[in-house]
Amino acid sequence: MDKNSSMNLNVLDTILIACCYEPLTGFYRDGFCKTGLEDSGRHTVCAVMTIEFLEYSKQQGNDLITPISMYNFPGLKPGDKWCLCATRWLQAYKAGVAPPVVLEATHKKTLDYIDFASLLEAKF
Repeated sequence: MDKNSSMNLNVLDTILIACCYEPLTGFYRDGFCKTGLEDSGRHTVCAVMTIEFLEYSKQQGNDLITPISMYNFPGLKPGDKWCLCATRWLQAYKAGVAPPVVLEATHKKTLDYIDFASLLEAKF
């Protein structure tokens, strides 16, 4: 799906809404959990960060807490919304630490990796 397409849909089959502008999220850093050919990680899940998930992610080798100024990354804290890779969210879900999901801002492509019932169970 083209990153600029107005036909980007969420998992509810309605128009995808923005996940977050502060901090600016999304693979394309446009606030949306859009995906395209360039996004091999499928950053399609709009999630609300929890300390449990942030610590889990860091343990898995993806530190989302520590700011990285050269990438203009402020570091995340509990309550921040962020576009996560679908496979990382699913991994966290299976480990019992998946963060809540904003369904309206979670791209439909997520359903290629995660069943709707699991997302619904984690609805924000």
